[in-house]
Amino acid sequence: MRIMEEILLHNERFVAEKEFVKYETSKFPEKKLVVLSCMDTRLVELLHGAMNLRNGDVKIIKSAGAIVAHPFGSIMRSILVAVYELKADEICVIGHHDCGMSKLNADAFLEKVKDRGIPEERIDTLKYSGVDFGQWLKGFNSVEDSVRDSVKTIKNHPLLAEDIPVHGLIIDPSTGKLDVVIDGYED
Repeated sequence: MRIMEEILLHNERFVAEKEFVKYETSKFPEKKLVVLSCMDTRLVELLHGAMNLRNGDVKIIKSAGAIVAHPFGSIMRSILVAVYELKADEICVIGHHDCGMSKLNADAFLEKVKDRGIPEERIDTLKYSGVDFGQWLKGFNSVEDSVRDSVKTIKNHPLLAEDIPVHGLIIDPSTGKLDVVIDGYED
């Protein structure tokens, strides 16, 4: 059975047996917190457990490396919507040790793209059109510095109110231990 067929079969049972009832909540985060974390599979449930979060407590935004790559991109827009439309009062950026973004190399990445059948001519067209793959596919050397950079981008956004605390943490994907990089209350 293919993945989508398996998902839809499960979903049919999930709805019929009203399993959704235990997840009912409002669209507003109960703890008035928006969390930007990495998309790493190890964090799907671990992050919630480590932070004592239940369904409906926070707005979760995921990006590779918990990176805010552009101050006017979709990640920052989502954060601002969580604050102004969905009533979040605090922001927390959570990176993690052993992150795949710490190893990302644009040239190696583009080789994998080509190996999957994308022609080099298409990549060249994007380069000639101004896409800087070195910048767009830029990883990081230090998760602490990466968290600091994302916090700085968020905190200094011209549309973010100055009274919104922006915290920076790192989670250990093996144990769930959280370490504070930036305490948004003191910043």
